[in-house]
Amino acid sequence: MKNNLLLLFIGFTTTIFGQHYVLDSLTPTYGHLINFEANTFKMAESSPTFHQFFAKLDSVYSGKKQKLHVFHIGGSHIQADIYSNKIRTYLQNTNTVSQGQRGFVFPYHLAHTNNPTNYRIEATKSKWKGYRSSVRKDSIAWGLAGVTAAFSEKSDTIIVKSNYRNYTNQPYEFNKLRVFYNTWKSDYNLTVMNPELVIADTLNLDKMYREFQFNKLIDEVEISLELKNDTIQNPEFALMGMEFMNDDDGIEYTSIGVNGGSFAYYNRAVYFEKQLQLYQPDLFVIAIGTNDAYMPKNEFDAEKFREYYEAFIQMIQRVNPNCAILLMVPNDDYYKRKIPNPNTATQQKVIMELARKHQMAVWDFYEIMGGLGSSNKWYQNKLMPRDRIHFTQLGYSIKADLFMDALIDAWAKSTHRNKEELLKHYRTLDE
Repeated sequence: MKNNLLLLFIGFTTTIFGQHYVLDSLTPTYGHLINFEANTFKMAESSPTFHQFFAKLDSVYSGKKQKLHVFHIGGSHIQADIYSNKIRTYLQNTNTVSQGQRGFVFPYHLAHTNNPTNYRIEATKSKWKGYRSSVRKDSIAWGLAGVTAAFSEKSDTIIVKSNYRNYTNQPYEFNKLRVFYNTWKSDYNLTVMNPELVIADTLNLDKMYREFQFNKLIDEVEISLELKNDTIQNPEFALMGMEFMNDDDGIEYTSIGVNGGSFAYYNRAVYFEKQLQLYQPDLFVIAIGTNDAYMPKNEFDAEKFREYYEAFIQMIQRVNPNCAILLMVPNDDYYKRKIPNPNTATQQKVIMELARKHQMAVWDFYEIMGGLGSSNKWYQNKLMPRDRIHFTQLGYSIKADLFMDALIDAWAKSTHRNKEELLKHYRTLDE
């Protein structure tokens, strides 16, 4: 399924459905496909960490300056950053104090794979090679992104733009830029091409990044990458990500995805936890699982899936024991476009059991879609492409609105707010 991405991006050039709340207007047409009663954050009411999260979210909504950080990790659904960016836009446009920094991103373009449309990191693409943790033959150092762009030529210029086709009220600006790479090697000089901007240049060997601090807020910068001398044998610069930082309070929404990503493949990213330690997420959405179960029924090992999933949960809790964790049941899909995949129902059972054990919440998108075989109905209604794994842009837009509806429902219950008043606020953002 890793290569079945072409249809996913047909139609993505238009933003007609991008940031508008579509659920109300489209329910008469598509409502029969959706199990609205299942669209809840199950068990959130009994989770202490979710009450803490909603209290902080409510504080931001009330106009108080406060930092809140959401992590959302998955596979190709998240790498494309269509529905996750719509959720980000809703939250960051809550009010004038709700937009936090853009945060961690990866230059997928340099790794020769699809890049989200809301930022750009450009260089001479032919000089770079991409390595994904989800590709078995690939081998390199991976960090938080699970994908690395490698460079071994003499020189290049990297153009970094924090704004491209984003929909926030204010553009993303930064006065600090972190560049994550293999800092244990010193083959290259990494410098900002306008040195007058730079007031500090710090190298962190432990977390593997160089941080440039600037004397003003900017949204674009050029970086020079140059081999130190021609005598270096087998030089390598392994770029593992970047981070756009500023001092603003508000909501930061980090989405991390790699095409073909699964728990087994993210487990290959040996520096994932070390780099995650730089952050204290308030909510961590785990949307991994589709690729773990994309196989014949007799090949799927439910206990192995449980072990990987629980180990991932425990890793997040080591970094921040007070983090609210939302487990997402994968969407229904078809195996090789022919067979409704029965493994997702097994995953559903495992995920519910883990949520009860660890006092977490579940967003069961498998049940919301309609269960086994429902992806074919979504495909027939042009909400999924032929692969019946991914979604069309309209499908992703509906998915984002369903997520927001479920989040707002749990938020209202936790803080005793009126759900309809909260929903009305986000329905009318119209960004």
